[in-house]
Amino acid sequence: MLTELRHSLVSKSWLPDLALIALAWWMAFWLRFNLGLPARYVYDALITTPIALVGMACGLIVLRVPRQSWRYVSLADLRGLAAGVGLGALLTMAVVLGLRIQGFPRSVFLISAVLALVFLAGARATWRTLMELVHAPTAGTSAAQPLLVVGTLEEADQALRTLKGVTGWQVRGVVSPNVQDTGRTLQGIPVLGSVEQLAKVAQAGHISTILLASPPGAALRREVLLRWSASGLVLLTLPSADEWLSPGAVAPREVRLEDLLGRAPVQLDAQGLSALVGGQTVLVTGAAGSIGSELCRQVARFGATRLVCVDQSEFSIYQLEQELRRSFPNLRGVFLTVNVRESERIADIARQYQPTMVLHAAAYKHVPLMEESNEVEALRTNVLGTLYAAKAAALCGAQRFVLVSTDKAVNPTSVMGASKRLAELGVQAVADEFPRTQFLSVRFGNVLGSSGSVVPLFTSQIEKGGPITVTHPEIVRYFMTIPEAAQLVLQAGLMGSSGQIFVLDMGEPVKIAELARMLIRLSGKSETQVPIVYTGLRPGEKLYEELLADDETTELTPHPKLRVAKAGGSEIASPSAIESAILDLGVSPSGDSVRGLLHRFVPEYQVGKPKGEGVLQAQ
Repeated sequence: MLTELRHSLVSKSWLPDLALIALAWWMAFWLRFNLGLPARYVYDALITTPIALVGMACGLIVLRVPRQSWRYVSLADLRGLAAGVGLGALLTMAVVLGLRIQGFPRSVFLISAVLALVFLAGARATWRTLMELVHAPTAGTSAAQPLLVVGTLEEADQALRTLKGVTGWQVRGVVSPNVQDTGRTLQGIPVLGSVEQLAKVAQAGHISTILLASPPGAALRREVLLRWSASGLVLLTLPSADEWLSPGAVAPREVRLEDLLGRAPVQLDAQGLSALVGGQTVLVTGAAGSIGSELCRQVARFGATRLVCVDQSEFSIYQLEQELRRSFPNLRGVFLTVNVRESERIADIARQYQPTMVLHAAAYKHVPLMEESNEVEALRTNVLGTLYAAKAAALCGAQRFVLVSTDKAVNPTSVMGASKRLAELGVQAVADEFPRTQFLSVRFGNVLGSSGSVVPLFTSQIEKGGPITVTHPEIVRYFMTIPEAAQLVLQAGLMGSSGQIFVLDMGEPVKIAELARMLIRLSGKSETQVPIVYTGLRPGEKLYEELLADDETTELTPHPKLRVAKAGGSEIASPSAIESAILDLGVSPSGDSVRGLLHRFVPEYQVGKPKGEGVLQAQ
């Protein structure tokens, strides 16, 4: 502290505070004696001024007040300032009273402390106000675009604080979902009306840009989007916390679909994940896919030394290679065009690179496509490919193997879902044979923007002018973002025990029809311009997915978004029995033969009975 005190006293930035402290000390004497300081007390004030300066300085330094930025002073800074002044006053009083100066006016200590606090806080507040006025864009400049902030007072307050560091916008008012807030002010900005009056308020102020305040306002965002985007309002939002790492990401941006789903940020055990993959070799199958590529990014982010990326698509693995080499230049990447159904090749790769963790994301996952004439392909890739990768992980001594599964494996009604359920059973069977490796499966639902999901399809249909094809007006699905899904897969791999099946908390389900409407509005169009057409449920498709976070079917874990599926259900056959049964089907088995085999190993597979089909026919 002595070193910091010495530096503070000689620092030019400390001089205004010292001057104000000295002024407060002399004014305390002056006020104590009714604006007239007797001559006999001038000497007392003079000899105690250095003591007051050092005492106050010590108190302020202990509370780190000299490190405060005047331009960005906050309430927390002012609380620290008040505590520092109080401590400084006590130190000054202790030293002065210790000198036993006869007749020294003790009220000076309290008066000087109050004055010092007022002077120091006032100086900081004044400086911040001046700086904001100097750097604020004027209403007449083209760079200052008028803006309305929509959200609760708490959300709007946070948004306004963020916007103070962003040029180019001038907030004209706040629109709150609470009617009683109308007429109030927030940081000097008036609350002009309620959300129901949004269009009227925007029109009256000639404002076309709306900033939707940050979560937890996802429901409000959807309401604003669906009710008023067609009126020509441009909807913006502030970036999420993880986006702030990118340069310039603090500036408002256009609303995206994931902003409307209200997904809370994933809390990761970053230290544990760094210990798990840091300095290690990790193998990812299906590495060029949506989930696989994000797993690669996350693994590289947590410090893997070598990343072995396996995918059957030449162009996709090339794209992944270019991206990872650009983003992680120190990563030793290996990029291989391999089909996971090639058992000997997968085993050879595992022996050569000796991964400590294998993340198996390779799969066929398009339900209708696998249901019609591609049944055996789903069986070979999703089941045999998983068995081969799991065995290769065990034989090379990998510590962990994680299968990326799907919610469609729960009471499956499709070939794809049943094949993924059989893959889970196969992983559990391999776990029984190879106890030295931890084998886990992770189930989750749809991810936004993944290949084969409805979002790219709907986006393409909107670009072509429509119509958007939705199978059923009541069909619902669970959604999460690709980074969220990948991060939770890694988190499950960190905390799981061998043979466990993890399920992710997918939040609230979303109607696909509402999802389509949101995408239409985000594109700046309306349902009259891009109509929605209902085509009926497709083969193997459910009207709704199983609840993955149901207390009756899952158990809690220490992580709020991860649960473990309770034991029970299908009996587990040996890996060799599963493999032999599939190979015995021959080169081109019929779809019925494949379904029969799946039903034999997965009795809960409801062959040809998609959930919701009866509901659709009755309407």
